[in-house]
Amino acid sequence: MLVLLVNIKVKPEMVEEFRRATVDNASNSRKEPGVARFDFCQSGEDPTRFILYEAYRTADGHAQHRETAHYKRWKAAVDLMMAEPRTGLKYTSLFPEDSAW
Repeated sequence: MLVLLVNIKVKPEMVEEFRRATVDNASNSRKEPGVARFDFCQSGEDPTRFILYEAYRTADGHAQHRETAHYKRWKAAVDLMMAEPRTGLKYTSLFPEDSAW
């Protein structure tokens, strides 16, 4: 399993618009066969900071996700909303095992 943690900081005036666009992307992403989990979280201390927690069954699942219409729609919509470039770190899931997702 490939886990991707994406850290995002959004311009303050764009928070609600970003939330709407990202909920659309996340809800569609969860329907993809290669996606085991796709969570969208907002900081309780700084409402302009968000994290995407994405778990893919394989590295190919992540590549396929980036080719979907909803991801491309999201990326085009949110690029100008960013207060700084988003960052992503890739991890290998150790627990739970893939079958437990």
